[in-house]
Order: sequence, then structure tokens, then C-alpha cells
Amino acid sequence: MHYNFRTKYYFIDTFDTKNIDKIDKQTIVIFRNYLSKQTDEALILKIKKFCNKRKIKFYLSNNIKLAIKLNLDGVYIPSFNKNFNHLNYSLKTNFEIIGSAHNISEIRIKEIQKVKKIVISSLFKKNKNYLGINRFKLLRILTKKQVVALGGISKKNVKTFKLLNFPEFAGISYFKK
Repeated sequence: MHYNFRTKYYFIDTFDTKNIDKIDKQTIVIFRNYLSKQTDEALILKIKKFCNKRKIKFYLSNNIKLAIKLNLDGVYIPSFNKNFNHLNYSLKTNFEIIGSAHNISEIRIKEIQKVKKIVISSLFKKNKNYLGINRFKLLRILTKKQVVALGGISKKNVKTFKLLNFPEFAGISYFKK
């Protein structure tokens, strides 16, 4: 069965053309490489070129200066980033800033950081940030920002996710083969 989602966010740690090649144009690729201390600009440019050919938007995680410098489509600010320096930068009109949060205090920080959308986790994945459906719905109504669901959304539980009547989500396992 095919589901129409408005926007999907696909987190990648490495550049693997097999998985990116299969995604549709409503999917945004977010490169987050927290393992390496040094940012590989050549790799980011390679991913950007690959995404541009397929008309897919490409965001960088946790490095706003580099995302602006490389003229990317946007940036993702993780929940642990509580910095406000980016508010001083001049951004192009269609540059989008999204951020993640796990609780109400992090949601308030993301609102002050002026993110366009807040990625709230974890919806299904039972980790230390696990919310479940009910707490997720409660957090969702506590902000006027657009909310994106994250955490354990896969092809197996997508029907349950659709019951939430929620058009946007982020993930990794959903996009894997």
C-alpha cells in the first residue's frame, strides 16, 4: 500500500547512493556525521551534487556556517545544540532551519532558535527518549511550530503512524532496503 506524506526527512551518516537513489522528491536528506570531528567539505559537496541531480533537498546537521557557505537548502539543529549564534547570520530566503527536541524545555529552546519545524522524538523507538503516541501528541500541541515525528517509523508501523493524521516524519529505518 502506498502512503502520501507531505515531507519526509532521511538522516544519513554516510553517503550511500543506493538508498538515496530510491527516495522521492518529497524527501529531504539530512547529513549528520557525529562520529568524525573534522567535517569533510568535499563529501558534503558530493552529496549536494547527487541530491541536486535528483531534485532532492539537502540539509546539513549542526553546522550552520558551513551549510550557508556551501549554499545548502537548510540545516538541522540537534536537541543538544542550544546555541543562538545563527540568529545573527543573514540567510537566503528559502534556507530552512529545523531542530529536534525531546521535551518541553527543548521545544522552547528551538522556538527561541527560530526553527521552522521541530522534530520530536522518539515516537515508536523505545530508547531513552521514548515518548509513545500519547506523550508525543501532548508535546505536539504545546507548540505553534510545525512538528515532525521521529523515532522507529518503519514500513511495518506506518499504518499506526497514519492514524495520527500526521503528514511529516523523519527517520532512517523507513528508508533502508
